[in-house]
Amino acid sequence: MTKHLLKNSWRSTLALAMGLVVGTAILAYVATGVANGPRSDRAPVVSDLRSQDIPFDGERAYGYLKSICELGPRPSGSRGMQRQQALLERHFADLGGRVRWQRFRARHPLDGSPVSMANLIVEWHPRRRERILLCAHYDTRPFPDEDPVNPRGTFVGANDGASGVAVLMGLAHEIHSLQGRLGVDFAFFDAEEFVFRDTDTYFLGSEYFSRAYAGNPPPYRYRHGVLLDMVADADLQIYQERNSVWWPDTKPLVDDIWATAARLGVREFIPQKKYEIRDDHLKLRNIGGIPTCDIIDFDYPYWHTEGDTHERCSALSLAKVGWVVREWLRSAVE
Repeated sequence: MTKHLLKNSWRSTLALAMGLVVGTAILAYVATGVANGPRSDRAPVVSDLRSQDIPFDGERAYGYLKSICELGPRPSGSRGMQRQQALLERHFADLGGRVRWQRFRARHPLDGSPVSMANLIVEWHPRRRERILLCAHYDTRPFPDEDPVNPRGTFVGANDGASGVAVLMGLAHEIHSLQGRLGVDFAFFDAEEFVFRDTDTYFLGSEYFSRAYAGNPPPYRYRHGVLLDMVADADLQIYQERNSVWWPDTKPLVDDIWATAARLGVREFIPQKKYEIRDDHLKLRNIGGIPTCDIIDFDYPYWHTEGDTHERCSALSLAKVGWVVREWLRSAVE
């Protein structure tokens, strides 16, 4: 399967329909329908909430998203990724997080050369032995391969790459105010989609993280994991990802988060299943044993195109997602 049957391409969808096996590739974001552009069955969500109604600073998160995009493309091992890593390390350390790096290497899919990679982990209240994991991938795809005009052009990954990072950068300002028994970690996964061909392997960072967690258990355990991916679409519609609902250990987590959104009046969290998506949460749950759900708006017309820029993203969407996650987290750590 791939990050193509829907977060990746019409080719993958066709391949799946024909029953073809794509070697050992683990294509990221697989969904049950085609979401590679505007959908005719997509009705807009009507929400009464405005920025001033939401006690989460979406404009600040949007500013972070823009700053990340200004670094340019951020594929694994690139200069853009190195600059982003330095930016994030400063940001979280300045806000009191304990930052550590989980460094590893992988072979370049095209020439076999070693590529230096790193997951970034930020610990809050690090002495607490029971913890919650909030995570996102922070690499960008090497090229906008779904762009109809320039599939080898420039891809800055505003929604697909920077949006989850921006929400967690904003949440870091408030994390110390969340009093409770549980600790919180942020994890930013490298090489979620360091792929150049349909047969290349996805989720290298989350797989490395999960294998290390399961194979060399730390003195703490994660009670839950929440993955944030593509959460800044101006036309925000977040359905429940099918794996996250089917798994008995993650369904209660999904129910709690969407119930939190309903209580807050954030209608963009729609309590219905839609896509089955292959994403980092599969590695976290199936290898690491961490019950993890995926919060993702998979209907995004600029996915993997040059059009995925900050202008297509929304501070209000970031505010809504950040608010829901923060309020769910507030109840979860108690």
